[in-house]
Amino acid sequence: MKIRIGTRGSALALWQAHYIADRLRDAHGDTLATEIVIYKTTGDHILDRPLAEIGGKGLFTKELEVGLEQGEIDLAVHSLKDVPTALPSGMVLGAIPTRGDVRDCLVRRIADDVPMARVGTASLRRACLAQRRWAEASVHSIRGRVETRVGRLHEDGDRRMDGVLLAWAGLLRLEMPGTREDVVFQPLNPDTWIPAVGQGALAIECRDDDASVLELIAPIHHAPTAACVTAERAFLAGVEGDCRVPVGGYATADGPSLRLRAFVGHPDGTAYVEHTALGEDPAALGAAVAAAILAAGGADVLAEVRR
Repeated sequence: MKIRIGTRGSALALWQAHYIADRLRDAHGDTLATEIVIYKTTGDHILDRPLAEIGGKGLFTKELEVGLEQGEIDLAVHSLKDVPTALPSGMVLGAIPTRGDVRDCLVRRIADDVPMARVGTASLRRACLAQRRWAEASVHSIRGRVETRVGRLHEDGDRRMDGVLLAWAGLLRLEMPGTREDVVFQPLNPDTWIPAVGQGALAIECRDDDASVLELIAPIHHAPTAACVTAERAFLAGVEGDCRVPVGGYATADGPSLRLRAFVGHPDGTAYVEHTALGEDPAALGAAVAAAILAAGGADVLAEVRR
């Protein structure tokens, strides 16, 4: 049997697609052949504007979903944090593999004692958290591939950053900490620096009526990871979060019990509402945390941001 795997073409996206291909071959042995099919998404084409200005998360999944619908590919591999909470009709997240590291990471020039005056990030969530931690810093929107963003630490003039914020899982997958001697990596505590919903996790999207693919990917599904990200995504749906508002959520599992910590905030860090709760039903827990945050002032914060 041959399975066609759709992905974006960045180094990180290709790593993720090949990782899934390897896990599927581990599960099925020589009976399975894989083919990687590369798509360039709208989000890959437009790099000079923040995601909030050009449509949000679906910009990284739409073209792959069209490929699925038209039968060009059998499944698509995404970073889960890029997947909208509402999928197109006929699509399903068929498997969620074991999650990688959830943390954000601050990347700085090595042995640099310069104050954090200019911080680069592509995320409003990270911008909000950065302004709360480094009140005097100016936060700048930077997009592009991981290597490009890290490179902004060494550019001249207004393009030079004193720190860049990225997902630690992506840096590890690209083996950047072992190959870059000109920068230092500082992972951030997820209890005080709440990650993006789904950060560190991969999602395998396929057609909901493709029973053979759903059966094929079932062995690499990881139920504890799926429970955690289901809670996070239920929270995100509950606050109607997207790339236009700073929102974070991080769930952990201890047996059947889940703990979800989440927040909404203002991009400039001046407003911030956080809540933590425990529960066993992932969707119910996410909805409960969303309701608590909205009732505690989060609704006003979100209304102000969206105004």
